[in-house]
Amino acid sequence: MNDHDEAVALHRYALIAEAVADRVSPAERGALVRDLARLAHPHPDGGTRCYSRGTLDRWIRSYRADGLAGLRPVTRSDAGGVRRNPGLIDEACALRAELPARSAAQIAEIVSRRHGVRIAERTVAAHLRARGLSRAALGAAPRAFGRYEASRPNERWITDVLVGPFVPHPRAAGSRRARLFLIVDDHSRLLVHGRWVNEENTRAGQEVLRAAIERRGLPEALYADNGAPFANAALERTCAVLGVRLIHSRPYSPQGRGKQERLNRYIRDRFLTEAEARGIASLDELNDTFMAWAEQVCNARVHAETDQTPLARFAAGGAPRAAERAVIADAFRWSAVRKVTATATVSLAGNRYTVDPALVGRRVELRYDPEDLTRLDVLIDGRAAGVATPFVLGRHVHPAVPQAARAAAPATGIDYLGMVQAAHEAVTSTPISFRDLAGPVGGPGDVGPSNDGDQLGLFDTGTAS
Repeated sequence: MNDHDEAVALHRYALIAEAVADRVSPAERGALVRDLARLAHPHPDGGTRCYSRGTLDRWIRSYRADGLAGLRPVTRSDAGGVRRNPGLIDEACALRAELPARSAAQIAEIVSRRHGVRIAERTVAAHLRARGLSRAALGAAPRAFGRYEASRPNERWITDVLVGPFVPHPRAAGSRRARLFLIVDDHSRLLVHGRWVNEENTRAGQEVLRAAIERRGLPEALYADNGAPFANAALERTCAVLGVRLIHSRPYSPQGRGKQERLNRYIRDRFLTEAEARGIASLDELNDTFMAWAEQVCNARVHAETDQTPLARFAAGGAPRAAERAVIADAFRWSAVRKVTATATVSLAGNRYTVDPALVGRRVELRYDPEDLTRLDVLIDGRAAGVATPFVLGRHVHPAVPQAARAAAPATGIDYLGMVQAAHEAVTSTPISFRDLAGPVGGPGDVGPSNDGDQLGLFDTGTAS
């Protein structure tokens, strides 16, 4: 150990000497360390240093384990690697010039394996930039991303979750962020459907998808990320029953989600700003206001890229493909596998159900509507095996999650969203003209904010297209 290392070790011991004494209790030691962390201390090199509590605690542990030797400075494994081997940087530069696509991390790995000297990635990158060998300077072609747009409405839907503001939670102390499950049509940029919830889970995503299908028809493909609400067996089964192709984006590759991200930004700028300024009394009120804003503003604006309103471009594709109600009901049923107990019962969601005694000891599949747990269909190997009847029913349905009241005082007294909602209610209160619905769909000028956006999405889901 050289004189400098010894001086540093003695300096460190002088700082923690009182804290390592056996007579000091843990509480007193913590107070001493916190006081030391607030001060600047003279260093053997002539300057002053400040040390964090974590550093001081580490020195205390090292001293107790190895004595004064534990306080000696530890030499980094890569210290002096470049200074002692200046040719390493020349070799790193040659590697970059040979193949400009090589990253600094890859070059550092090659040099380390070749010479047994580890060089930090940041060090390699800094030297490459200093010598004008950055990938940008060498003209390495950046990765290009093509633009994609579905050729017709309902060819591809994109779904996502937008994290909103904190709202009081009705069943727990404090508040939670409200989350918006929404679906956008890739071709028309139509906000197909959206709903604010307090819980980000599979059931919330399926509720939004079901409402979207009932309003706008069946999509050919559903594009989602790999989050838990979209990467699960329930959604896979739903899409399989409906004949919808489920596509998940590649991890860390959100390039195909540009339309969704732009819509998220538009919702934040145009709706959330006004909603938070106005104040939100309940989750139901937030959803009512959002639905009115979506139909009167978001779907009725002229899109900068398509030069059409989303409603007009969606309607121009003709009648959407519908699904029978029975098929939709079956698609959104959930499935669970349970083993029948010796008392001919099965359990689900905290409830117990009685099944056919002949099924004792066998594993059965339960299919059910998550909104109604009073009836479960029992299947074995895909064949019906009766119905599970409630034995002890502790929970009927998953309860809705309302939002607590929030007071707000608008500065100007102008209720923008109130005007939008009033206009929406005025439109939706007009009787539906089935003659107009059956007529030919006009151009962009025939659909505007005065038309009822819901009427464009209504059809008899009891018949297949």
